[in-house]
Amino acid sequence: MDKSKVTAIVLAAGKGKRMNSSLAKQFLMLHQRPILYYSLKAFEESSVDEIVLVTGEDQVVYCRENIVKQYKIGKVSQIIVGGSERYDSVYKALLAVEKSDYVLIHDGARPFISKDLIENVILQVKTHRACILGTPVKETIKVINTDGYIAASPDRSTLWNAQTPQAFEYETIKKAYTIFNQDKDRDRNKMTDDAMIYETYLNQPVKMLLGDYRNIKITTPEDLAIAEALIDDLLC
Repeated sequence: MDKSKVTAIVLAAGKGKRMNSSLAKQFLMLHQRPILYYSLKAFEESSVDEIVLVTGEDQVVYCRENIVKQYKIGKVSQIIVGGSERYDSVYKALLAVEKSDYVLIHDGARPFISKDLIENVILQVKTHRACILGTPVKETIKVINTDGYIAASPDRSTLWNAQTPQAFEYETIKKAYTIFNQDKDRDRNKMTDDAMIYETYLNQPVKMLLGDYRNIKITTPEDLAIAEALIDDLLC
């Protein structure tokens, strides 16, 4: 029997500036519940052993009282304060995790992650050591130069949109993040997800798994409108 421990890190420390709202996007209401609730509930109902929730310094009490306690999310073992950037929050969470075998890192602003996708990620990371969810791009992608002219048109069949959760062996991703944080010459702006840090600093492959086009990240008011339509469709 597999007794390996699986931890989910759920990131909810973003400010949501592009949402044009005084309330952080992860706390906006979606079908009468906070956006953050949905991803926490999915992990609660999955086989992960614990959830580490990362949020802003002034949001810890709100998360504890109005989300975790109110909706009975019993697997949340810690609520910690995140950093100024996403990678800072991930690193702080990795350091807070105790004796885990695998870790799933998820954006709290992705409310449509499902239990089935989570279970597949858990299954696959135990084989591949590192894997992420994604979907094939549907449109033609253009690379432009600094003058705004098209410089290249990549083969669409090789292009995927990255999603979360992104899953790794715990000690391995912690090592990658430690090296990243010690690298004084790093270009922080280029490291936009956990897989990039893993690939860059460990030179190890990451397996791409088929996700779900509904697993969107809510970033703008337009995304919220799409999410409202999606949840109405799912509930029907």
